[in-house]
Amino acid sequence: MAAKYQFLITGTDTGVGKTTVACSLAALFRRRGMRVGVMKPAETGCVTRDGEMVAVDAVALRTAAVSNDAIEAICPYRYATPVAPAAAAVVEDREPPDLRRIAAIYERLAADRDVMLVEGAGGLAVPITWSENYTDLARLLNLELILVVGNRLGCINGTVLSLEYAAQRGVGVRGYILNDLEAESSPAAQTNAGSLESLLPGRCLGVMRYGHPLSVEAGERLLS
Repeated sequence: MAAKYQFLITGTDTGVGKTTVACSLAALFRRRGMRVGVMKPAETGCVTRDGEMVAVDAVALRTAAVSNDAIEAICPYRYATPVAPAAAAVVEDREPPDLRRIAAIYERLAADRDVMLVEGAGGLAVPITWSENYTDLARLLNLELILVVGNRLGCINGTVLSLEYAAQRGVGVRGYILNDLEAESSPAAQTNAGSLESLLPGRCLGVMRYGHPLSVEAGERLLS
């Protein structure tokens, strides 16, 4: 049986805190007594330690979920080059991600979980292969979208366009989480929450303050 709650964690851009938010969600759901599964199907920019390629984000997700699943299942495709997965496979002359294989692994991971958190790379339109992106993966796995928005100048445009693109591609949208990226607050960071609420009323799941975990209320909204 598949997990009752299945989410794709994506962002308006790279570097907006997807892993931080996903880890916070995993910890929050675990505190509710839920069985949490995690996956980052393809990770680029991996580091080499003791001769092995380490997917740092996937390891963080595994730790936050207190998962016993093998890292090879959580992150089946790992590349060193920090570009889109499709491009990394070309640069490194390696096998590109296969969505059908990802789906088969996902099905096994989700079989005995209450909630699954799948983290993407970059944004929704980032190519996993040259003919498939994260909207295709979301539809294949029946994932609802949680959009992580970096609270900085320029995020409004990316948020609106990302949600419109998800709707056009037939991806269910749960909402967005506004993530503070810096301790110091700029005029944009101070006004983005209100601006986004005016443009996208009722779509905000919560605000993650810099250096703090996501609120319990945000988790409640996701499960309601």
